Amino acid sequence: MAILELMQINLLSPMVLAFGLGIIATLVHSDLKLPDELYTTLSIYLLLAIGLKGGIALAQTSLAAFWAPALATLLLGLIIPLVAYAIARRIGKLSVADAAALAAHYGSVSAVTFAAAQTFLDTIGIRYEGFMPALVAILEVPAIVIALLIAQMAGGQQGGDWREAVRELLTSKSILLLVGGMVIGWLAGPRGGKEVAPLFVDLFKGALTFFLLELGMVAARRFRDLPTAGLFLLGFAIIMPIINGILGVWFGHLAGLSLGGSTILGVLAASASYIAAPAAVRIALPQANPGFYLTAALGITFPFNLALGLPLYYTLATWITGGA
Repeated sequence: MAILELMQINLLSPMVLAFGLGIIATLVHSDLKLPDELYTTLSIYLLLAIGLKGGIALAQTSLAAFWAPALATLLLGLIIPLVAYAIARRIGKLSVADAAALAAHYGSVSAVTFAAAQTFLDTIGIRYEGFMPALVAILEVPAIVIALLIAQMAGGQQGGDWREAVRELLTSKSILLLVGGMVIGWLAGPRGGKEVAPLFVDLFKGALTFFLLELGMVAARRFRDLPTAGLFLLGFAIIMPIINGILGVWFGHLAGLSLGGSTILGVLAASASYIAAPAAVRIALPQANPGFYLTAALGITFPFNLALGLPLYYTLATWITGGA
């Protein structure tokens, strides 16, 4: 498929359209709002469902097939925050704290973007390895820890407790649900997976649509910070994901992933965390400006990846892998 056709398919999916509806609702000052309890429930559901499906797939995957993609993912979690920090400091002239905060967010991963990537590939009929959710968990933590350590060594902490931030990160709901879901899925196996499939498989896309409606409203509220963020942050939040996406696709191809698997690893590398990273940064780097890292991750990168990035990374993957 041509990239324009892929973009059309992606933009007209119910999930992306719901995200757009959320943005419109905020911009026109509608009273539309999802109850906080529903938003929390949906986030728990999505994270647990991703973990469960990954664990079930891991139960059927040999170590020989998994170790190379896992190593490639871990390397991405080490490289991306270092590059992001260097760019933010040297080109963006940001403070140590702000540069480290950006590095933590862009080195980590967005589970919702991952779910959207799976849905996109399912729509165009591209298969991918079932253990990809395990790579989400692998990429979630290292980059945040590295970014916090960079700030610590560079003297940018200024009263923040990075050890407490790491503890908070490791016990956060996103990590517990992803890892815990994978353990449950791995222990239960395919037979146990069939028992919960009506809830965690059949209803997944509908729940994702609801969640993206809310995220559209959340992202639109960050738009007001765009004028103060500056041109550098706007460019960083678009160009950095593309660079990371190319790196992720290439690493996935080298690790032996399929076209679909390489695409998803590219999407993971290109995404920016807005659940786990903000919580850790808020504790370890309280002086970092949320108007920078949240606006970049949620207000710019997430909408870009959701609307244009998914077909772009798939097209890049077809070029790099030769369509294999």
